[in-house]
Amino acid sequence: MSKELSSFAARLRDSIVSGFPGADFDDWAIELFALQYERNLDYRGLCNLRRLTPSTICAIRAMTPTFAGRWSQVPFVSTGAFKKMDVSCIPPAERTRVFHSSGTTEQEPSRHFHNVESLAVYKASLWKWFRVHFDATNEPVFLTPPPGFASHSSLIHMFETIRQMSGLPESVFTGSYLADGSWTVDFDATIQRLKNACAVGKPLTLLGTAFSFVHLLDHLMANDLQFELPKDSCVMETGGYKNRSRTMPKAELHALITKRLGIAPDKIVCEYGMSELSSQAYTVRDDECQLTKRDQAKGSSSTKNHFHFPPWARFQIISPENGREAAEGETGLIRIFDLANVFSVAAIQTEDLGIRRGDGFELVGRAQLAEPRGCSLMTS
Repeated sequence: MSKELSSFAARLRDSIVSGFPGADFDDWAIELFALQYERNLDYRGLCNLRRLTPSTICAIRAMTPTFAGRWSQVPFVSTGAFKKMDVSCIPPAERTRVFHSSGTTEQEPSRHFHNVESLAVYKASLWKWFRVHFDATNEPVFLTPPPGFASHSSLIHMFETIRQMSGLPESVFTGSYLADGSWTVDFDATIQRLKNACAVGKPLTLLGTAFSFVHLLDHLMANDLQFELPKDSCVMETGGYKNRSRTMPKAELHALITKRLGIAPDKIVCEYGMSELSSQAYTVRDDECQLTKRDQAKGSSSTKNHFHFPPWARFQIISPENGREAAEGETGLIRIFDLANVFSVAAIQTEDLGIRRGDGFELVGRAQLAEPRGCSLMTS
């Protein structure tokens, strides 16, 4: 492994743990681009084809030294490239883990390779940003199968990391597998956890995919069950449906969570992430998100559906027509620069559509002809 990449990863991890204080994102981004260009051969080939190399980016910087946003000049890789190429700086013999995208069984999955060092950065990024949005003292209940049964799932790895970092022995996975390998919820185990929480008055954090919550809510409705979970209980909802349950608009799903589980609307948080990234975005409370002038002109005060990445990641909304950054309020493809992707590629072009809302973004779905996958959301 490259000593330079290892040194960068260690410095970034320490900075993330400290809250990324006073960091110049552009400097980090340009340094990382140079390292990835040198060590990631597939990526280097794409950069050369586009005639965008560390030297050309440095030339842009020299001509416009006050220009902010140099990170946006770094060449991106589409999520589709993770299916066809080894988009990794880690030598094959040193790859100890691989995350696959979660689409249907007919789809070719993306592959994001990791080792001990990359997972350490992932862990620091995940836990630091998770704690900003959730109370780490809540007992977590994960509506997915436990680790060990889905070693290629970045979501289950994420949940296991949260379980370990929370240090709460009561945390539990209440998901299981069906005969065809799809996920379902162990209703008896989940309901027992809900009853226990209500009995002792200890807040829960329920974490799961949209289809897992639909399965649970349908079961509660079919059996006329309703809970009033302790105050400060919350939900982390992520992912799409992938034909694994009936679909429903986001507002309807959240209303049912409030009705059947007694969780306040402002305690339901959505997560946006994917196997190709090492950082996640979460929806934020109204007082945490900057409203655009257009929002304010409309009298809007709710930014509940707006996602924020942590300070060590940036996003753009890119017009699919001309490849340029879309204006406020316009729909485009979400492009992400994730510094925590030290050992693969930091600049990722997704197939998800979004609208910039101040310093956050609204997720509006998948681009036409894009394959459905776990991070596709129903937002209507």
